[in-house]
Amino acid sequence: MDDDNKKEGSLQDIIKRVVSVGVGAAFMTEESVRNLLNDLPLPKDIVSGLVQNAKGAKEDFTKSLREEFSKYLKGLDHETIIDYIAENYEVEAKASFNFKKKDKSPEKKSSK
Repeated sequence: MDDDNKKEGSLQDIIKRVVSVGVGAAFMTEESVRNLLNDLPLPKDIVSGLVQNAKGAKEDFTKSLREEFSKYLKGLDHETIIDYIAENYEVEAKASFNFKKKDKSPEKKSSK
């Protein structure tokens, strides 16, 4: 019975890690997910499938985030925001320009 608990415990640990990878996949690179899963005693085809699922989840998450952010920005009244900023804030701009004389020596031209 003690062996069953050990097997069950390790299976629970594997499931917990796989689920945590699934949840965190949107914030991880494909290589990070693969490295994390390679530490687990899982067949390679299952690891490959989980990596593909993680990659798909990440793509879906970023697409959804872009769409929601785009909808939010489209709903803003840009004129009102610009008017508010112009009325309530001072705008300060700083710029720096540097001019460097071109080197026209014959040595540089011949090396090209």
